[in-house]
Amino acid sequence: MNEISAINDGQADGTAPELMPHHIEAEQQLLGAILTNNDVFDRVAAILNESHFYEPVHARIYEIAASRITKNALASPVTLKAFMEDDEGLKELGGPAYLARLAGAAISSFAARDYAQMIYDLAIRRELIRLGGDISAKAAKVDVVSEPKDQIIEAEQALYQLGEQGQSETGFQSFLKAVTDAVNVANAAYEREGGLAGLSTGLTDLDRKLGGLHRSDLLILAGRPSMGKTSLATNIAFNVAKAYRKGTLREGGEGAVDGGVVGFFSLEMSAEQLAGRILSEASEISSHKIRQGDMDEGEFRRFVDAAKALEACPLYIDDTAALPIAQLAARARRLKRTHGLDLLIVDYLQLVRGSSENRVQEIGEISMGLKAIAKELEIPVVALSQLSRQVENRDDKRPQLSDLRESGSIEQDADVVMFVYRGEYYKEREKPEENNLEATATWQDDMARLHGRAEVIIGKQRHGPIGTIDLSFEAQFTRFGNLVQQWQQGGGDDY
Repeated sequence: MNEISAINDGQADGTAPELMPHHIEAEQQLLGAILTNNDVFDRVAAILNESHFYEPVHARIYEIAASRITKNALASPVTLKAFMEDDEGLKELGGPAYLARLAGAAISSFAARDYAQMIYDLAIRRELIRLGGDISAKAAKVDVVSEPKDQIIEAEQALYQLGEQGQSETGFQSFLKAVTDAVNVANAAYEREGGLAGLSTGLTDLDRKLGGLHRSDLLILAGRPSMGKTSLATNIAFNVAKAYRKGTLREGGEGAVDGGVVGFFSLEMSAEQLAGRILSEASEISSHKIRQGDMDEGEFRRFVDAAKALEACPLYIDDTAALPIAQLAARARRLKRTHGLDLLIVDYLQLVRGSSENRVQEIGEISMGLKAIAKELEIPVVALSQLSRQVENRDDKRPQLSDLRESGSIEQDADVVMFVYRGEYYKEREKPEENNLEATATWQDDMARLHGRAEVIIGKQRHGPIGTIDLSFEAQFTRFGNLVQQWQQGGGDDY
């Protein structure tokens, strides 16, 4: 049989059948090699998964063999027979005797990687043919609801997934694969000896509470104006980008082994203003001084040195105003494809545009879209959000979930909801009359206690506890930091 075999696959719309590239013999011989020598699996696992096999029975054989081999159990025609005796597809091919025939047709282990690459390439070609047909059919169908620009974004999304994952849509996956992925995540955390399973924010207590920023999670960071939510998001972005180190990942590919590439959608501030905040933090020069140009020679030299040191940081800023959620997703995909992407920050959610004219529905569309981006790109997405004014009407100004604007959809879609609260900001506005000495003394004591402190209140966490984290806050540098606890003072711990 030729290298590229073909079958007639009639399309659903009744158009002429297409030739779908595949190679049954290559699949048979590779599976035979794996069943006779399980070490071959390690050579091809980084290239292939079960979805790349054209013959469904071959896909099931590969999946079961992979599961056994990763558990250090033998995968052979005899051991697989017990799992596939009732497989209807295998019965059509001759039953368990087919497994023995596969082993008899095994190729040399040295050729296994080449065969795996061939099977993978043919699978990609089949997906491209299918995608091309879908794109062509949608473009040919003139529909008021389906705009050409929306079709372009959909096509780009499908092609991105195909390029990144070797498949354009996942559909159903077996519980076996889901369990394996969950075990791998837990194992990664365990190997760090109780360390983080996710990306470190650079803030120790926040990391402890969250376990780091987890892939596929949508985290909402909310607060009233002047609480410092943009500053906290900027600090986290800087800490992640500054720690970036590229290397070989556990699954075999290249990527961030520490820190990560950060994308920052700044819909309120310009890229230059955001960069100024980061430079203020890095150089420890007041952002007010930087804006006014009021720096002495030593400070200016420190400012320039900080700018040079930050040039290599993988932090990418998009300051396009009123960006539609579909465009935001497309740009995030493009950034991951061209430079990589490990963390996405959106400042802030209410400034993103949706397609609905109803504001509540629009916010729901945006929050669902951000969660979809997190899952599709397998990255944490941190979205900032405004709070309603009802906070100001309470004696205790600490925010709660009901204070989120259009809170229903945001609270529902988010994996984590955090609030930034600075008591110092409110206490400063409660300054009594100067002639009231007793009240003034009490106010000064309260100000001293609250000065330079902030709270991050975790109001919701899908996979962990809620609670409050105390942080330090240096207003002149717009910088949040780790706060030394009382039990650590004098202990010599570098916190």
